[in-house]
Amino acid sequence: MKKSPIVQVVKKISPAVVSIKITKEFPKIRRYFVQPFDELFGSYGAPIPQFRQEGKQRVKIGGGSGFFVSSEGIILTNRHVVASSEVDYTVVTNNGEKYEAEVLARDHVNDVAIIKVKCPKNKKFPILELGDSDKIELGQDAIAIGNALGTFQNTVSTGVVSGLSRFITAHDGISGRAAELRGLVQTDAAINPGNSGGPLADIDGKVVAINVAIVQGAQNIGFAIPINNAKKDLEDLKKHGRIIQPFMGVRYILINKALKEEILAQSGISLPVDHGALVVREPGIGDPAIIPNGPAFKAGLMERDIILEFNKEKVDEKHPLQEMIHKRKPGDVIEIKILRGDKIGVVNVKLEERK
Repeated sequence: MKKSPIVQVVKKISPAVVSIKITKEFPKIRRYFVQPFDELFGSYGAPIPQFRQEGKQRVKIGGGSGFFVSSEGIILTNRHVVASSEVDYTVVTNNGEKYEAEVLARDHVNDVAIIKVKCPKNKKFPILELGDSDKIELGQDAIAIGNALGTFQNTVSTGVVSGLSRFITAHDGISGRAAELRGLVQTDAAINPGNSGGPLADIDGKVVAINVAIVQGAQNIGFAIPINNAKKDLEDLKKHGRIIQPFMGVRYILINKALKEEILAQSGISLPVDHGALVVREPGIGDPAIIPNGPAFKAGLMERDIILEFNKEKVDEKHPLQEMIHKRKPGDVIEIKILRGDKIGVVNVKLEERK
């Protein structure tokens, strides 16, 4: 019987895929009973439960996946997998070896993290080759490998690339925090909880994306972060010792036709446009719409402004503001066209580095 080429790809990829276990120390509590009235009533006193601490115990509270990109032990994974600084991370390799790991950098925009195992200097690890996510095509083969459900190590699933440039709001299963992720690769290869941080590879065994999220209750709808985002993070870490990201300092919601109609129906306010980014604070008490002393603040932007263009490019759902900002560098001066009330104006914003 002729073997599928996927078999060879899996053999090539699997040795470099790891499981990441998250543990934390908790007090070990023992329950015992006393009968304080034994001397007066013999054995008729009701036992009273008491508790005392007897040392500590390490408890597993979560897990995810990752893969080696450097033979010295550098691993790519998701930021939400290693988001906490108050826990311990252990990397388990394909052959069962265990190593403590430290977080080198977290990319809060793209949900990427870079970690490194603590191991002897002469130890070398197998690595995966990184592809070019800009060349991904609809319908091409997709192979996902990861620690499914935090239990089934190196689980393999296959499918195709079923969508590009997707936008989702994802919720962290541990903290419950929401994050907006853009430009994602959609695949029908089965991705399960615990697969987060594992590689999505092409038929040549090159990593084209990092598995990140699934749609609960849907059939085979998963998402992955384009690998070129992570490649930039690796380059920044190597060159600067940290991830460099541009920052504009505004909070906003993207306007589209549906939102325009919803605002009109709920508040009677008619937005003058059906595209752009409406500068607005978080709901409720919320954080301010313009970050104090940030680039937008210094340029004179105000809450309720609508950003129509960024560097003479129209801002809309296909060209979201955050994606435009992310393609620039700190220090770049960008021409911003805004609508304030019924007047259109232009301001220059000098992007800064995100702290």
